[in-house]
Amino acid sequence: MTHTLPLRLHHHAWITDDQEANRRFYEEVIGLPLAATWTEREVMSGAERAYSHALYGLADGSALAFFQFADTMDQEEFRTSINSTPLRHIAFKLETQAAIFKRINTADHAEANAHVIDHGFCVSLYITDPNGLILEFAVDHPDVDKIDSEQRATAHADLARWLAGDHTSNNHWR
Repeated sequence: MTHTLPLRLHHHAWITDDQEANRRFYEEVIGLPLAATWTEREVMSGAERAYSHALYGLADGSALAFFQFADTMDQEEFRTSINSTPLRHIAFKLETQAAIFKRINTADHAEANAHVIDHGFCVSLYITDPNGLILEFAVDHPDVDKIDSEQRATAHADLARWLAGDHTSNNHWR
């Protein structure tokens, strides 16, 4: 049986309350270019809705998409709910975090709550966008190919071991 994997992420969609503040953050702080803005009217959930749909491009052609509705009641109805957890986030791969760190510090985004965690297999910079969405910017360990190879070879056995109750760490890179 042949499995066809997706080619790449097309986009990840989210709701924003302020397209302009969002644009300033994603273009000027994060460095993602505004690639398209669609302004549309369509029937959604039984009612005609007017909204803007702004997409910020990544190097591989994928995008982050942000919707804002013209009507405040529509905005509330479709609002992206956020449970306060650091595990709900979007992660991006970078070669270096220096440029993004500089832009965050220059823009003085204290609300971004920037912090770094060394996961062993990568070092991650975490920030929070104006919408409450957590973004991770990860730089892989120099031995990423070796790490990936090891993990692919043991992934099923590691999952089975963990599900059976053995919760010991297998991250010897940390």
